[in-house]
Amino acid sequence: MKARLPGERFVVGAMALGVVLTVAYWTLWYAARSSVASNHRRAYYEFENAFPLADGWAVLCLLLAIVLLRRRSAAAALWLAAGGGAAIYLFGMDVLYDLERGIWWGSGAGGWLELGINVLTLALGSLLLRWTWVHRRALRFEDSASPAE
Repeated sequence: MKARLPGERFVVGAMALGVVLTVAYWTLWYAARSSVASNHRRAYYEFENAFPLADGWAVLCLLLAIVLLRRRSAAAALWLAAGGGAAIYLFGMDVLYDLERGIWWGSGAGGWLELGINVLTLALGSLLLRWTWVHRRALRFEDSASPAE
């Protein structure tokens, strides 16, 4: 098995944390909504209810990236980039809604929770995109004895 890339453990840990936190959020959303809801307006519930599919896509990207990275498959780069892009997109959608409605500063603890989710989402997306770009050649997982393309 080839050696780990610099920062690989951190990246895999960040992706695993992203998966765990996303699954935990949606479990709480459906089991104990008031514990994670930042607002109690009907429009807010409708907005949040539109996210499970997109969050599910992001989780799938992260899981595939983890598995393929561990298998040393060049396809890992695709799923790392897809997961990073999905996170940035989700960040943009969520932040715009939160800013337009004053969720962060006008919803008490729920607003702070929402801000934390937004910061973590941006951090994960940025990390994955940057790390994938920096290691794009190494993520081919080719032997050094292989002929150049």
